[in-house]
Amino acid sequence: MATAVVNEIAAARGAMTPLPYRVVRKQRENHDNWTLVLEPVDEAIEPIAPGQFTMLYVFGVGEVPISTSGDLEREGDALVHTIRAVGAVTNALCASDPGDVVGVRGPFGNTWPIAEAHGRDLVVVGGGVGLPPLRPIVYDALRHRDEFERIVVLYGGRSPDDLLFTKELAAWGKQVDVDVTVDAAGKEWDGKVGVVTKLIPPAPFDPETAVCYVVGPEIMMRFTARALIDRGVAPERVWVSMERTMRCGVGLCGHCQLGPTLICRDGPVYRWDELAPLLEVPEL
Repeated sequence: MATAVVNEIAAARGAMTPLPYRVVRKQRENHDNWTLVLEPVDEAIEPIAPGQFTMLYVFGVGEVPISTSGDLEREGDALVHTIRAVGAVTNALCASDPGDVVGVRGPFGNTWPIAEAHGRDLVVVGGGVGLPPLRPIVYDALRHRDEFERIVVLYGGRSPDDLLFTKELAAWGKQVDVDVTVDAAGKEWDGKVGVVTKLIPPAPFDPETAVCYVVGPEIMMRFTARALIDRGVAPERVWVSMERTMRCGVGLCGHCQLGPTLICRDGPVYRWDELAPLLEVPEL
């Protein structure tokens, strides 16, 4: 067997071994989302970057891919993950308490190309639980505000109760342009109502220079990309983060295949003009 192949297999085996991390803080964000702060028990994984994810393992239950959602410059070796309780593993993660130990593999995937937006307008569009993977970008942009012409954060949720990081959104809004909408709301809601794409036409950014990062349900990202392009943003300046079922994180199992690409290996961040043709192929 060729040396390169042997080395690749050895690296993959190493990447499949979880390292123990202890839950040190836990915060409930809304009715079904929690943020966990994890610190290494002994050895830490390699530094994680905005856009990357880890495989979080609950012993005896299983593991899931979760994107980083923290302020990476402030957290050091700690990992911050915002998790929605929707299945056996995520429910177990959200039920964990400070002191509990979970397994961590990673980091996996590519990163948001933040440097692409330097000197330009930065536009961040999140839908529902798509805001956590974008949160590290906002932290970084606020810390390096002078590197961007404008910073615009657009966020949409199903209802006011489903919104995440509402206090942070209010704080960000004092420094940059932030707009929030919900799909439906009762009389107690005094904000905007409508899908997040309705925030794009009036948003204060220059489509000739804007670089846009989008995360949310796939249908939301399709319509958001279309709305940004209709506004005048070039498709190569729209980036999205994809999600598929992932089992290995290192491109071995094939569960996350989308056409010729494996999302865990080649993504999850993709340029829209490269990704859009793959999404037009009907699934079997």
